[in-house]
Amino acid sequence: MKIISLAPEVLVMAAKLRKGDKVVVLAGKDKWQAGRTSVDPKAGKAVVDGVNIAIRHQRQTQSNQGGRQPKAMPIELSNLALMDKNGKATCRLPHGRRQEGAFRQDHGRRDLMLDAATYTPRLKAHYLSSIRAALKEEFGYKNEMQIPKLDKIVLNMGVGEAVKDTKKVKQAAEELSLIAGQKAVINKAKKSIAGFRVREEMPLGTKVTLRGDRMYEFLDRLINIALPRVRDFRGVKGSSFDGRGNYAMGLKEHIVFPEIDFDKVDEVLATSSSAIHRADRRGRRC
Repeated sequence: MKIISLAPEVLVMAAKLRKGDKVVVLAGKDKWQAGRTSVDPKAGKAVVDGVNIAIRHQRQTQSNQGGRQPKAMPIELSNLALMDKNGKATCRLPHGRRQEGAFRQDHGRRDLMLDAATYTPRLKAHYLSSIRAALKEEFGYKNEMQIPKLDKIVLNMGVGEAVKDTKKVKQAAEELSLIAGQKAVINKAKKSIAGFRVREEMPLGTKVTLRGDRMYEFLDRLINIALPRVRDFRGVKGSSFDGRGNYAMGLKEHIVFPEIDFDKVDEVLATSSSAIHRADRRGRRC
């Protein structure tokens, strides 16, 4: 096992990972460690020798002594980068649908990352060019850091039917990942509640937190595409602010997002979102 440093030209094109390729880990507890791989293409993960080691209990057999054995666990392809013969990371492996830090294909059949390209979401550009100046003039801010700005957007989806069928939570997480452009995490119960037939560590919902360019891209799609598709839409409530500029809203049907294929949806789920922004101590609304 060897700890390496990334070259400046890292993360500029994509490639397919093969068994035996040398890669470096880009995130997690084993960050910057390198090793050889074996791939599970169906799961979108790879096993790196000597990295992400976990202890597993094995039964005793004629050929195996059994007991507590170390085992390399799979790592997401998006957290790996291929290494060249000189030991430098040359490319990052694509995984799923990505916005900020995503790969896109041009006519030369070469994949480029949006991070490396000169790309700015139009809503972010509008905020930087017009909205910031208007807020500063209206409220008389003396410092640029006092101007309110979006910090993050949190999307939540509760699945009540998960008590009877836990597979519905995984399906909801996949659909929320399509909506957000970022992999969603599954929320589990912190304690058991007998009246609701809930046990500790039971999956009950899913969420995803968006920041940076992905946040602005999602907000742009929400305002211009999703909300106009809501049935009998008459605007959003202005009373949903919490007094410090943070805003919360909900949608009864997640199929208003164009990323969701209505023919493949088994059940229409409700989605809630919270827009959190940084403001001055007086908590003025933006």
